[in-house]
Amino acid sequence: MDLGLKDRVYVVTGGTRGLGNAAARELVADGAKVVVTGRDQQRAAEAAAELGGNAVGVAVDNADSGAPARLIAAAREHFGGFDGILISVGGPPAGGLADNTDAQWAAAFESVFLGAVRLARAAAAELTEGGVIGFVLSGSVHEPIPGLSISNGLRPGLAGFAKSIADELGPRGIRVVGLLPARIDTDRVRELDGLSADPAAARTANESRIPLRRYGTPEEFGRTAAFLLSPAASYLTGIMVPVDGGYRHGF
Repeated sequence: MDLGLKDRVYVVTGGTRGLGNAAARELVADGAKVVVTGRDQQRAAEAAAELGGNAVGVAVDNADSGAPARLIAAAREHFGGFDGILISVGGPPAGGLADNTDAQWAAAFESVFLGAVRLARAAAAELTEGGVIGFVLSGSVHEPIPGLSISNGLRPGLAGFAKSIADELGPRGIRVVGLLPARIDTDRVRELDGLSADPAAARTANESRIPLRRYGTPEEFGRTAAFLLSPAASYLTGIMVPVDGGYRHGF
């Protein structure tokens, strides 16, 4: 199936590792060009080099109010266009009610929530018909995840924001989609398993609750993201797509 990605240009934040990087890899594999971001310039450059000539790395922090304009300008400068953005950011600190400080909440809000809002707002101002804005969120949009109070507080709000702007941007032919990963085998998920006294047992227990009985691979997530961002998904907007092996019990 031709996804129609050849020579389309996307910004992928958090694209140096994890889920963002997985999405960037699949986009490039299908012919797209990507601007990948990370906080560290060397790592951003290395990630782009690993992706090949159709990628460029830019060091930015999603919490930086100047990041959106800089990234869109980089897409136009290096590749002559801008067709969409996938907004991904590393997960905020784990912890329960009494564990997370005001400073951690504030930093996460700036990075995870307000940074995403700014990026989406800037993208919407630049995109034309056929453009797309994607959000990497979490299964916590539907059901809180134990021990992740900050994520549980912020991700559902972003899903609501995404749905709201999908309605607003739809008449302009701009789509908005969200991805809801659960247990994808990334460093972040292994880190969360590692918080348990027995990480191997924690993984086994988590796998037993997934109908497919295994963690997803980054490639599986990346392929889903590439499809949703592509012209092949041209009639999909305002949706939240679980990438979870069936973990969510609702329809």
